[in-house]
Amino acid sequence: MEQAVGTRIAALRKRMAERGMDAYLIPTADFHGSEYVDGYFKARQFITGFTGSAGTAVITMEEAGLWTDGRYFVQAAKELATSEVKLFKMGEEGVPTVEEYLEQTMTMGGVLGFDGRVVGGLMGEELQDRLAAKEICIACYEDLIGEIWEDRPELPKEPVWILEDKYAGKPASEKIADLRSTMAEKNAGVHILTSLDDIIWLLNIRGNDVPCTPVVLSYLIVTRGEILLFINQETLNEEVRTYLAGLGVKLYDYNDIYQVVPSFKNETVMLEKAHVNYAVCQSLDNSVTVVDMMNPTSSAKAVKNPVEIENMRKVHIKDGVAMVKFMYWLKQNVGKTEIDEITAAAYLDKLRSEVEGNLGLSFGTISAYSDNAAMCHYAVSEESNKKLMPRGLYLVDSGGQYLEGTTDITRTFALGELTEEEKECFTLVASCMLRLLNVKFPYGCHGYNFDFAARELLWRRGLDFNHGTGHGVSFLGSVHERPNGVRWRVVPERQDNAVFEEGMITSDEPGLYFEGKFGIRTENLMLCVKAEKNEYAQFMKFENLTWVPIDLDAIDVKYMEPRDRELLNAYHKEVYNKISPYLPEEEAKWLEKVTREI
Repeated sequence: MEQAVGTRIAALRKRMAERGMDAYLIPTADFHGSEYVDGYFKARQFITGFTGSAGTAVITMEEAGLWTDGRYFVQAAKELATSEVKLFKMGEEGVPTVEEYLEQTMTMGGVLGFDGRVVGGLMGEELQDRLAAKEICIACYEDLIGEIWEDRPELPKEPVWILEDKYAGKPASEKIADLRSTMAEKNAGVHILTSLDDIIWLLNIRGNDVPCTPVVLSYLIVTRGEILLFINQETLNEEVRTYLAGLGVKLYDYNDIYQVVPSFKNETVMLEKAHVNYAVCQSLDNSVTVVDMMNPTSSAKAVKNPVEIENMRKVHIKDGVAMVKFMYWLKQNVGKTEIDEITAAAYLDKLRSEVEGNLGLSFGTISAYSDNAAMCHYAVSEESNKKLMPRGLYLVDSGGQYLEGTTDITRTFALGELTEEEKECFTLVASCMLRLLNVKFPYGCHGYNFDFAARELLWRRGLDFNHGTGHGVSFLGSVHERPNGVRWRVVPERQDNAVFEEGMITSDEPGLYFEGKFGIRTENLMLCVKAEKNEYAQFMKFENLTWVPIDLDAIDVKYMEPRDRELLNAYHKEVYNKISPYLPEEEAKWLEKVTREI
């Protein structure tokens, strides 16, 4: 990889020199700001060799840099160690942001290049503003990576299908009417929507154009009287075409968006610059008035309707059965049969694939043994693959996409003898997860109001984890969904600081990670529901959705307070009651043992 990365950077610099560019920016993004990207869009990975799912590269004539967040510090350091690419640890003291770096290093009158289709409108404007004092010219229509990437994969074009109302819970026609009501409130005659998960939710369609996310590469423009869908029309069969026509949708070719957007003149255009690419924003006619706000669909889809909620309850039972079968297999076979990180993940993925209604994974399974689990978003490879031994801890973070919804669960398992430190840390993390799951709070709270519940036990010991505690989860969409989230401080660019509403689904996933030693994470999904209402407030609480045992082989009760033990016992009683009816007798007896009261 070292030679390939060096060769690629040299080829990019040659193209930059030909166009007079001093720096070239390569984010991890598709044309829609998606979190996960298809092979065609893995330009940042191509140029740096870093395989994590988040990061931004900047290549200058003198230096190559990669910016990524705390989830990937360990992984990035390993993967960049033998190349010239320098790691910039985002959020660390003294580390400049991408924008600050460009501002500091670019010379007066220089040229910054990037493909404006993969840079968000907000970021593009911020770069414009920050670099204006140095009279930096921005060249935003240059896909230089495409020029040097000889065997670049093609754009995906998977078939589009209709999500029936018995799963979606609300017809697309009603969702469109709600959206137009919001547009009217903002006096907007045009709404440009390019976030893929918003588009599929609004139209009640699904596809498979992004790995592990059932979305469709498309852009959507909603006006007072029209709906324009920009899409590869080869992906639409007659049934889907008829359905879309019934909604009043007019079809355009995927790339026609850049010709149609300039045609709107003297209009008020509603869009979200953080989630519309810079090239689309630059295509707007100067006569339009822009209302920059969060897509109304993002807030609407985060609040699950009663049909979606009931489907999510059902699918977590099915997913829980698959996970329990995996745990049983793992416990029976480690030390007797050769198992490694890759074969363990493959076995779990197979179990999920056999579940009725399964459409695939919701993200690539994280299968991490021993010190590999210290990288909290570790991705196993042939080079890093570890054999599972009958000792230590094994972490698996996984999920599925089903007709009835999206799942996401992390469990850490004891494979044999553990150190005292491993037991203490595992017990603390389990207690932290259960404490957050059982908080009660007055309506109006944000995630940062109760994040303390998941960290207090750790902070008391001078410990912490370097990632958010929880993220929103879609219904048959992205496994990471805004605007709800749980973290101890506000991170504006995450846009996950909304008030918690009844019907929001959020993950609860504290962890501990020790580089070179081990990593632990325990994750459930939880549904925000109403509790009692009294003279003080409408109180809210969480309903648990995930039903899989927490490994008692790694629990030491001396590290638990009485309330934490009560919570674990109550949780395990429910796990047994909900999952055991779906298991063969032998597995059900085993489940009774591993959910016993302690």
